[in-house]
Amino acid sequence: MNKHIAVFTGNRAEFGLLKPVIEALNKRSTFKVSLIVSGAHVSHVFDASKNEIAQAGFNVACEIELAKITSCAASTPFAIGDGIQKFSHALEKLQPDFLIVYADRYEGFAAVIAASQMSIPVAHMEGGDLTEGGALDDSVRHAMTKLSHLHFTTNEEAKNRVLKLGEEAWRVFNVGFSAIDTINKKLFYSKTEIQNEFNLDANQPIIVFTQHSVTTEYQKSKEQIQSALTALQKVMAETNCKIFLTYPNDDIGCEAIIEKIEEFAKKSENTICLKSLGQKRYYGLLNLAKHDWKITCVGNSSSGIKETPAFNCPTVNIGTRQAGRLQASNVINTSYSPEDIYQAIKQCLFDKTFIKSCQKIKNPYGTGNAGENIADILANSFDKDQLLKKKMTY
Repeated sequence: MNKHIAVFTGNRAEFGLLKPVIEALNKRSTFKVSLIVSGAHVSHVFDASKNEIAQAGFNVACEIELAKITSCAASTPFAIGDGIQKFSHALEKLQPDFLIVYADRYEGFAAVIAASQMSIPVAHMEGGDLTEGGALDDSVRHAMTKLSHLHFTTNEEAKNRVLKLGEEAWRVFNVGFSAIDTINKKLFYSKTEIQNEFNLDANQPIIVFTQHSVTTEYQKSKEQIQSALTALQKVMAETNCKIFLTYPNDDIGCEAIIEKIEEFAKKSENTICLKSLGQKRYYGLLNLAKHDWKITCVGNSSSGIKETPAFNCPTVNIGTRQAGRLQASNVINTSYSPEDIYQAIKQCLFDKTFIKSCQKIKNPYGTGNAGENIADILANSFDKDQLLKKKMTY
């Protein structure tokens, strides 16, 4: 009998990281895979990423719209509560053998709560990571770990951290970072394709910018994004660079960021503002670093920490959101000071010594094959009773 795997996805970045796993599972006749699609994918503000799921041709079992995230602090717990109810109905209908959930977001948290309370084993990806910078991610991620039954970590440090949270060793697997699977297969735009897509000039510096709200200080979102945009304006005035601005996650505080980046883009012919670049275009841009283009990733997204090393792309990480995250030496950490951000961007674009050092970095997130590793593990015969009976170890 086929093993039925439900996969939950709630936003663009996490779907890109789940894609190699879904593909690896779909390749095997022993698995039936059903997607539960929710969050930003089905929001009218953020729905660009829904197209990627359709293009991939995956089996979408259900689309679930959640209560809207607003500037009200209570909107996130409202959405979690709404999600628990709606995901429970979906899981009751699907009756999967496993639910796969990624990382640390509120939508995934709701899905894990629903599944764990329905005695559906949960396989959690990217547990054990650290982001100590004022977002709620760490608390949610570690809570998801304690509610889950199998753990697929992206690095050895994270695996050890999950074990120190008291999880039994037989449940925990360091499978690597799934994004590297996609990067290794070069499933992104070539230099020529990305150049033609955006009419890029090889002599024009490029900035790829994404800044999310820091959820524990969402009231400062407008101030924080303005600091970054002030720095970008100064760099653009001096260098005539091309800037790609992408929407933040749909977290509390996101509306202020969207308003400011849209306003910034309207004032400059050299700026493109998109809801989502999509993984193929995003990786295609980052890959220009391997062709000696002047390009840097700027903002506070985890992709700036975890995915840029695979492209040897210089990165500016702004503020505290990613504090504690395992990172390579291609990353320059800055405060929210416009001058600090400006100097870091200039270093990433024009400091030949630093750029050369980025070409030699070792990626701390492994060499790929996470999708196949996860499929291999899930193909094993697990005793459901043993899976569900969690034990605390030290």
